[in-house]
This record gives sequence, C-alpha cells and structure tokens, in this order.
Amino acid sequence: MDLPSRIGKYELLEYLGGGMARVYKARDTVIGRIVALKLLTESGAADPEAKARFLQEVKMAGNVTHENVISIFDYGEEQGRPFIVMEFLTGTDLRNAIRDGQTGSLEDRLRIALQVARALEYTHSKKIIHRDIKPENINLDPGGRAKLMDFGIAKSDDLKLTKTGFALGTPYYMAPEQVLGKPATGLVDVYAFGILLYELLTGVKPVQGDTIERLFYIILHEPINMQPLADANIPERIRNVIARCTAKDPSQRIQSFREIRQELEDVTEPPKPAAGGGKPVRRSLILGALILVAASLFGIFLALRQRAPVEQGLPATLSTPTGEMVLVPAGAFLFGEDRTSVNLPAYYIDRTEVTNAAWAEFCRQTGRRPPASFPEDRPDYPVVNISFHDAQAFAAWAGKRLPTMQEWEKAARGTDGRDFPWGSTADPQLANVSDNTALAVKGIMPATAFPPGASPFTALNMAGNVWELVDDARAPSARAIESFANLSPPPTAGEPWRVIRGGAWDVPLRNCVTYEWASVPARLTQPNIGFRCVKNP
Repeated sequence: MDLPSRIGKYELLEYLGGGMARVYKARDTVIGRIVALKLLTESGAADPEAKARFLQEVKMAGNVTHENVISIFDYGEEQGRPFIVMEFLTGTDLRNAIRDGQTGSLEDRLRIALQVARALEYTHSKKIIHRDIKPENINLDPGGRAKLMDFGIAKSDDLKLTKTGFALGTPYYMAPEQVLGKPATGLVDVYAFGILLYELLTGVKPVQGDTIERLFYIILHEPINMQPLADANIPERIRNVIARCTAKDPSQRIQSFREIRQELEDVTEPPKPAAGGGKPVRRSLILGALILVAASLFGIFLALRQRAPVEQGLPATLSTPTGEMVLVPAGAFLFGEDRTSVNLPAYYIDRTEVTNAAWAEFCRQTGRRPPASFPEDRPDYPVVNISFHDAQAFAAWAGKRLPTMQEWEKAARGTDGRDFPWGSTADPQLANVSDNTALAVKGIMPATAFPPGASPFTALNMAGNVWELVDDARAPSARAIESFANLSPPPTAGEPWRVIRGGAWDVPLRNCVTYEWASVPARLTQPNIGFRCVKNP
C-alpha cells in the first residue's frame, strides 16, 4: 500500500492496518510526539452513517481524560476525509492476550478487569455508553495497563445516531435488549463486561452459537454456564459479579460500574490497616478478641477433624475430558533435598503430561494457534513448545490449575522422601532419560510410557521425558540468565521466571531426582518442556 508522506502536521511513518478507516503510526512534526492517526477511507467518507460514527468517536473519546481510556489529541480533515489523532499504544489487544495466554495469574486478570471497570465507571459518569465492550477494544501494554478503545458506536444521552432497530455491537457481547433492538442504556455495558470478565478468567466465551440466529436465541433464553468458573477456582464473589452482570433482565443486573469496581477492589486490593494514633484499646476489648480467636481456632480444628473422613473417602482416580487424574491424599511428605516435613491438603494430579490430543481440542475450542512444529500425528505424546502462560491458559480452560512446586514433588516422590518416583535406586531403564541404554531412539515418548517407573500415586513420567512447568516463581541465578542469552530479547532478572521439574529425555537420570528444579523465563518455549495439571477435590 502506498503510504502518504504527510497529513497536516503529521508525518506518516508506518501503516498499521484498518478497514473502513486506515490507521498509521505518525509523528507530530511540531512537538515530536509519536501518535496513531486514523484516517477514514474515501468510501467511508462518502457513507453518511460511517462518517457520523467516525465523528462520534471524536466527540465521545475526545471528552474523556482517564488513565484507562485512550487519549484523543487532535481532529481534522484531509481532502474531505476526516482523521483522528490519538495516543499511540504499545502492547496488544486483550483478545490476543487471552488467546496467547499472556494475561498472567488470576490476580493479574482481576487487575485488568478492575482497570476496565474504572474506565467504564468514568465514561458512564460522563453519560457515555460504549456499547461495544469486547477484548479487541481493550489494549494491554507490556506493563499490564489496560486502556479502553474504539468509541465509534458509543452513545450519549443527547446524541441519536443509529437507525431504529439496528443493533450495533459484537454479537457475542450483546445484551438481550440489544438483540431485540431496544434502546441501549448503560446496562448493556454492564452485561458485556460480565461476558468479557468470564472470558478473561476462563479463556472461553460463555455464549457460543453456530449461526447468528442460534447465538441470539442463546443470549435471549439460555442461562450462562457458571461451572467452568467454579472449576477454575474463581472466587465465589467474582462468580456472583459475573452472574449479576449477565442477568437477562436489565433490572436484575448490577446497576453501576461503581458497584462493580468496588467488588473488584475488595478482592484485588484488601483494606490496609488503619494508621496509628487512635484511642487506646480497652483491656476488655482485647480479652474479647482473644476469646474470639480461640473460638475460631477451635472451630477450624473441628472442621479439619470433620473433613478428614471426607478426604479419605475420595475416589483414587478422577476422569476428566483432558485425561485421567490420580488422588494425592492429604497429609505430610518430605520436601526438598533436606527433606523438610510439609503438610498439604488432598488434590488430584494428571496421571500423564498433557498430550497433543488434549491441546488440539483446546485450540479447536478457543481458536488458539498450535505451538511451533505441532505433531498432529502424535496425539498421545506430551505437548511441548508452550510457555508458562500457555499452560496456565489451558489449565483454566480445562477447569484445573498448574501444580505448585510442593504439589508436584509430593505427587512424584510420595511421602517417604525417595529420590526417584519408583524409589531411591538410580535405574535409568525406568525412565526416558539420556543414559537409558535400552532406548534405540532418543526423543520424547508417549505420555503413557514407562509404567514401571510410576510414582507412589501412579503418576507417570515424573522423571524424564519432558520437563514440567509448575506455578512457582524462583529468582534466576546469573548462570541461568546467561544460559538463555539467545532468547530475543535476552532475559533479565526482573522479568517473570517460573520453575520446571522432573528432567527430560535429553538429560541424565542424575538431573531428574524428585527434588531437582530449575528456573526458566515464563515466556520460554522449548521442545523438551511440557506440563501437567492439578485439581482440587
């Protein structure tokens, strides 16, 4: 595409994309600021409806100044074609971040949602309804700041633009009243925010249909399935927020983003202790507090006593759509090289590493791209070439989570502190490791290989085959940073690092002991790193 050299005082540097409007990276030649310039196409300028929406974006976003809303700097016309000059954003949109597993931990995702809620609370205070809340219209910069974009179909109380009965918006996020062509109020943004929050936390859309007719029927008549949120261990308070936001009847929804923002703040930003300087606390109050604490501890003790038989009665295996899981009962085990006693509650862990077959289904349902060199002809092999964030996204989709270091290690070594899953005898023939002389061909093997080398809880390949990501951060050593210097860009100690466990096919058995671990950049993908998941009973 031929790039115009200049529009007004703006030097065009790069074409970024677009449809009815073309977006360029540009430089303000007066003050030197890098900006994004959005220029309506000739056909768009000739369409009164498209031109009106374009001008509306200026009027809506141009009157908003908020840290979580894109800034509009200027407006003009070039040969009859209007253009908008706005803040140049780095990073990616939330759609790509969700698809690529770049939204971080649960806390990170809730902080993203909180920023969007704050932006919408502010725009609603200006009597502006966005009407097109979706992941594509939220930018996420490398520092985790979210910015609301694209006010092209926004509506204010004193502006009537769209034709009667013409529903603008992205169908997956449309409220029932939008589907019916009713006048839009701020509650359509509340509904869309609930759908977006669901997708942000689980990685999947809660409303799906093969045709637009089927999709609209679901929006109007079928309840949203809340079970994936529970399976992903989303706090009940957040699940209630989503349920209330997505009520079919607008009167039953949360009525303002102020309330949504407060709910999210209560979860993500616990109250800070009050500053000193208050009145002295009377001894009777202290005594009362101690009595309450004692009563609470006694209650916890009773609850634990009552819970133990329930855990003992849990089934030894659990069948899930992504593979069989095995029970790791509650109790103490010996952790680490120094064999420290650690108590853990009961949990289930995947019997095998997550396979290519499970990953392919994940990609099919979510639209995510398969990893590099994905071997479709090896469905029973562990999936590799995935980052920590990829693994985290899969776990959320499957209603599971990644294990902690301690959970992984207990599942691998049992309770007696053994060095290998099968015991403390170093026998390379029981694992897919580089010094297994019985293997004619070296490389990854099926996830069900080496049953004689199973752990005490019957989990397979917890020594060798592929390294396994766990949900623990450990600061990297200088040597670790140096060993990944070929990454682009080279890693730093300040970026996220995560732990891998268990060794792989290309290392000797001595590097696969049950207490061994290493730190890798969270963004790293390698052909010898995979993962398995855990799930609470």
